[in-house]
Amino acid sequence: MQDLRMLMPHSKADTKMDRKDKLFVINEVCEMKNCNKCIYFEAKKKQDLYMWLSNSPHGPSAKFLVQNIHTLAELKMTGNCLKGSRPLLSFDPAFDELPHYALLKELLIQIFSTPRYHPKSQPFVDHVFTFTVLDNRIWFRNFQIIEEDAALVEIGPRFVLNLIKIFQGSFGGPTLYENPHYQSPNMHRRVIRSITAAKYKEKQQVKEAQKLRKKEPKTILPHDPTADVFVTPAEEKPIEIQWIKPEPKVDLKARKKRVYKRQRKMKQKVNSGNAK
Repeated sequence: MQDLRMLMPHSKADTKMDRKDKLFVINEVCEMKNCNKCIYFEAKKKQDLYMWLSNSPHGPSAKFLVQNIHTLAELKMTGNCLKGSRPLLSFDPAFDELPHYALLKELLIQIFSTPRYHPKSQPFVDHVFTFTVLDNRIWFRNFQIIEEDAALVEIGPRFVLNLIKIFQGSFGGPTLYENPHYQSPNMHRRVIRSITAAKYKEKQQVKEAQKLRKKEPKTILPHDPTADVFVTPAEEKPIEIQWIKPEPKVDLKARKKRVYKRQRKMKQKVNSGNAK
């Protein structure tokens, strides 16, 4: 919200609205602030963000689910532009093909374009707001225009608008269009949980099937007579009975030690005799 306020110098902020109040109260706030366009952010469950774009007080208004939000502080792009300068608005050709996109295009032009000679705006055009239609969503990007060769460098912020409904009045009234491709965040999370639960159930079923297989009695196959065709019996050696006790094995290491001790004793006797 702060990024959008920085991008639109003609905006006027207001205090937070009480959840208990109905959305029609915003029309009165717009009248008090002398505004005819309104952007209202509605957060639910501390994880879902909804955005209302409204033409106050007579309508129409559109409700979006805001996805993939990346703020200026988060992105840290190399692009930069003068604060308060007026933007160019670039729209995808798909906005002219379908009537509900044409209505949204006019609403976005009136909200995001800075009025000419506005006291808080700068008389320069150095950045572009692009609105692209992809995957039944509107993708918002902000680019800097580098010098006169019209090269673009992204500034930020980024976000994706997933259209829910378009209403005839401001924050209510008859529904002009309802997005058939829209899936609520609760339903999306429910689908993800069901997929993970299905994987867990499948693993448990495999484990149970393995246990049942182990408990089953093993089937004994009948003897195949052809299995012993290539089996060659070993030659039977005659049994020899040894009547004589085998000779004890000679321990060469022990014999060497005994010889070495004997030689040492002999040397010691010789040495003692010479000394006397």
